[in-house]
Amino acid sequence: MKKLLATFKNEDWVIVYAGALILALAAIFPDFMPSMPKDLLSQESWMKAAGMFVAVLGVTYICNIILRRKLRGIFISLAVIFLLSLFAQVISKIEPIKTWGLEPVFFSVIFGLIISNVFRVPEWLKPAIQSEFYIKIGIVCLGSTILFGEVMKSGVFGLAQALVVVFAVWYFAFWFSRKRGVDDETATMLASSVSICGVSAAIATCGVIKGDNKKLSYIISLVLVCAIPMMYLMPFIAKWLGLPEEVAGAWLGGTIDTTGAVAASGTLLGDVAAQTAIIVKSSQNVLLGVAAFAISLMWSYRGEHKEDKPTIGVIWDRFPKFVVGFIVASLVFSFCFETPDAKAIGKITKGFTNALFSIAFICVGLETRFADIFSKENRKTLWAFLTAQGFNIIVTLVVAYMLFGVIKPMFA
Repeated sequence: MKKLLATFKNEDWVIVYAGALILALAAIFPDFMPSMPKDLLSQESWMKAAGMFVAVLGVTYICNIILRRKLRGIFISLAVIFLLSLFAQVISKIEPIKTWGLEPVFFSVIFGLIISNVFRVPEWLKPAIQSEFYIKIGIVCLGSTILFGEVMKSGVFGLAQALVVVFAVWYFAFWFSRKRGVDDETATMLASSVSICGVSAAIATCGVIKGDNKKLSYIISLVLVCAIPMMYLMPFIAKWLGLPEEVAGAWLGGTIDTTGAVAASGTLLGDVAAQTAIIVKSSQNVLLGVAAFAISLMWSYRGEHKEDKPTIGVIWDRFPKFVVGFIVASLVFSFCFETPDAKAIGKITKGFTNALFSIAFICVGLETRFADIFSKENRKTLWAFLTAQGFNIIVTLVVAYMLFGVIKPMFA
């Protein structure tokens, strides 16, 4: 009992409990779960928005109370951030913008970047700027949408691609970063973000290695800023190269670092490309837990202190608990629910996850300054990231073409 109570002092565990509570409520009371409105043209839409705000505010307050953190200023700060994320959601649903594939995350980052870089983030807006907090809860909830049966049935080739690409790209990105003089912490987070699944992988890796949050924020900024042009340029290049839809979708899914951007980008090429892109990205998401475990082993063996031996205790201590929540959620919804029921609940939890990610990316934008991204201090990391991303694009194209353009048709 004492050990269980002690976990409430650990932010990672509190986040897991918060995510578990959201998933449990979605499973037990699906009709009462809040959702984001598609527009703000009716009273019902505003009521929906208010319901989601109250839910997010409640989770934020409860977690901060348990962790004994100050609550002063959170209400006003979160209210403004939520309104910005709400406008991002609504703008993305406008028909012309929707056809362009611009998603809420895109506008969330843009709004945050405008405030941070054109104006100045006021002190009263800072209490609720907790990007990691919202992303981690979103990752736990995201686990409910990763059904192993669906991934294995639809994405054996996607999983094969993910395994090859993640290993090759991670190793190259880490090696090249170190050659460029980037420190081990930043190189590890950079390699994970480029090779696995962007922001989620960077945060999981930071938890494993107990990395510097300032370095993490910089990597997240690079991922999001880079994903925006990629999601529009890559479909254009795929058409120019004359790639089959499946090959193009697999290429997009393996290179673009945010799941939402992958879906939007794939849609620009067609339904088959979009479906393949999502399957490949889901396969990489599945590998998040495996990668986190492997990195925890590597980092334990490389421990700078004598007490950092690769024991089970050290590995468990390093392993980010929200990744445990992600894996457990995926297992529970994969094997304890019928697939139609799991998918129905997954739609509800996905809406909650998207709302949390939208809020988180507003926060990321507010924490990001272009002056820092292009500063002399970060120039080595910037070039290492861009080179690794370029390598990722080329290697993934070759692997995607071989698996989906050559090998898969042989089994058709």
